[in-house]
Amino acid sequence: MKPCVFCGVIDGSIDAEVVWSNEVAVAFLDHSPVFKGHVLVVPREHVVTLADLPADLVGPYFAIVQRIADAVPKALGADGTFVAMNNVVSQSVAHLHAHVVPRRFKDGLRGFFWPRVRYASTDERASFAEPIRNELGRPTPAVPLTSRSS
Repeated sequence: MKPCVFCGVIDGSIDAEVVWSNEVAVAFLDHSPVFKGHVLVVPREHVVTLADLPADLVGPYFAIVQRIADAVPKALGADGTFVAMNNVVSQSVAHLHAHVVPRRFKDGLRGFFWPRVRYASTDERASFAEPIRNELGRPTPAVPLTSRSS
């Protein structure tokens, strides 16, 4: 198995421009940024997806992502940030990481153009919602889906 590049950054065996480090996570500049100042925030614990991150680390990890997302525009004079995370698909390194990308108005990044589809009926819509609710272990919401705005 190929060694994890991000684990190498964490243990110092791979050179990176670290901008934050504590017992929960390490944040460093992406070597191939969308825009200069693009930061990756990785948990110290090697996990591949968000679902693999232990529950007791979710809050502390995202508090660091939040702190980085607040600091990047202030530090770089950017207007804001784009924060994203892939799980398996489009995940170039199999170690959980959040992207914090500095954004400026009219920077040319158009975001994602995902194709949109419509449900054929409320029954079809419910047939997708129910298994998700079941997986989450949550009851059906009290407010009927048909009365919610889409």
